[in-house]
Amino acid sequence: MSDTAAAAASDAEGSAASRSERAPRRGEEKRGLFARIALFVRQVVAELKKVVRPTRQELVTYTSVVLVFVTVVMLFVTVIDLGVGKLAFWVFG
Repeated sequence: MSDTAAAAASDAEGSAASRSERAPRRGEEKRGLFARIALFVRQVVAELKKVVRPTRQELVTYTSVVLVFVTVVMLFVTVIDLGVGKLAFWVFG
């Protein structure tokens, strides 16, 4: 990369960072506290409307998968723990 291109890229990054730190643009007014809270609540409600709830069958499937996975991990950890315990007993008597 040439020095000119590197300088241009650096300037672009710097101007983008300073742009976000500046006051609002012309024509934009700073919103008050209650207006920002109301906007936040409206956005939360809009996002919650997009949520898709799982069906009963999907919920049973997901729960089964989680329970099987947890059981397998518990068995694995138990076997490792017993093995390390026996090894430690064998080494240290």
